[in-house]
Amino acid sequence: MDDVTKNRYRTGLEVRRAVLGDPHVDRAEDTATDFDRPFQQLITEAAWGTVWARPGWSKRERSIVTLALLAALGHDEEVAMHVRATANTGATRDDICEAFLHVAIYAGVPAANRAFKIAKEVFAQMDGAKSAHG
Repeated sequence: MDDVTKNRYRTGLEVRRAVLGDPHVDRAEDTATDFDRPFQQLITEAAWGTVWARPGWSKRERSIVTLALLAALGHDEEVAMHVRATANTGATRDDICEAFLHVAIYAGVPAANRAFKIAKEVFAQMDGAKSAHG
């Protein structure tokens, strides 16, 4: 790995941890195998070290756009993961609602309906965890 790639990976790891949290990233790294380790490296460098690390947009703004795109494309597990990540990005429930309303108009009501359902389930889990911890 050259220095540029190493720096992009390090930056990506920092951003990925800031957005998704240490437990998620640790789990992804701990379960990586020789088969999918190149993929983990790719997403850490490209998604997190290049796109999410760019100046100009806040983590909140990137979070909102990411949620809309994932919902529009029907990537349910990723929608759930990124709804959880809003605890770290500053995107509010109102932001998520607005993003999913856009999904309904531009990508279809069924995609938005599914995204709202997923978000409500994740919010219930997050609220339950808050109640359990104090």
